[in-house]
Amino acid sequence: MKVSPLIIGLVIMGFGTSAPEMMVSSLAALEGSPGIGIGNAIGSNIANIALVLGATALILPITIRSELLRREFPILLVVTAASGLMLIDYSLDRLDGIILLSSLFLLMGWLIQNGAEGSPAENTPNAPLEAAVSDEIPQQLALKSALLWTFTGLVVLLLSSRLIVWAAVEIAYAFEVSELVIGLTIIAIGTSLPELAASITAAKKGEHDMAIGNIIGSNLFNILAVLSLPGLIDPGPIEAAVLSRDYLVMAGLTVLLFLMSILIKSEKRSIGRIEGVILLGCFLGYLGVLYQQTLQL
Repeated sequence: MKVSPLIIGLVIMGFGTSAPEMMVSSLAALEGSPGIGIGNAIGSNIANIALVLGATALILPITIRSELLRREFPILLVVTAASGLMLIDYSLDRLDGIILLSSLFLLMGWLIQNGAEGSPAENTPNAPLEAAVSDEIPQQLALKSALLWTFTGLVVLLLSSRLIVWAAVEIAYAFEVSELVIGLTIIAIGTSLPELAASITAAKKGEHDMAIGNIIGSNLFNILAVLSLPGLIDPGPIEAAVLSRDYLVMAGLTVLLFLMSILIKSEKRSIGRIEGVILLGCFLGYLGVLYQQTLQL
């Protein structure tokens, strides 16, 4: 369709790694279990930063160089803060969902326009991200094969997401824990596996901006798209722990990642192994808190 690599990177790849979260949240809300979707959105962001980025940095330090990524960090902070203000009344209604989803389209439009305006020459890539994405696009794949794989992937995604929701509800009933906790743990970790694979692969290839950009972009999608779906499909009150515990952990990790990126005193700022250990420690500590609070119920 002659779509530019920049748009592929910002829209298709960003949507692709967040597609499991979006599908699971939609099906869970349709079946009257919005807690799974809300837990999935927030839990995936926690897992993306603490588990995925922590594990990636532990394997190979991630250098932060791109101007584009330094602009995305503040955007993620603003979006995270705004989502907290929406949840402060302990409810997620349709107006909240509309605002979140509309903000996603506005943000993607701004990023695409900003990338296009940054082109220094007609035949020059718009940004380092576009050049990196161009190298990742398969050039020899026939259109019929691409359509077949797309259709196959969507069918498998739909079926597997349906099985995940069904299994999660049964697990919640069996162990007498809330659907929110299942969404925050089992489902969040499972649906974050594409981000883990993408980030480790990008880091090994030296595409550090894509490794961390994948996390930032996915977290933006999770807040603006995944979190909006329970509000649009099955609006209602949320558990108090979402705001007092889970949101605070997500916001705290986002701020911590930002501080790690700007406080490193070197020409090539990097998220190294020490930061990776800290992030993984935060994730294990969060799981420990969930486990202890679940036992007390």
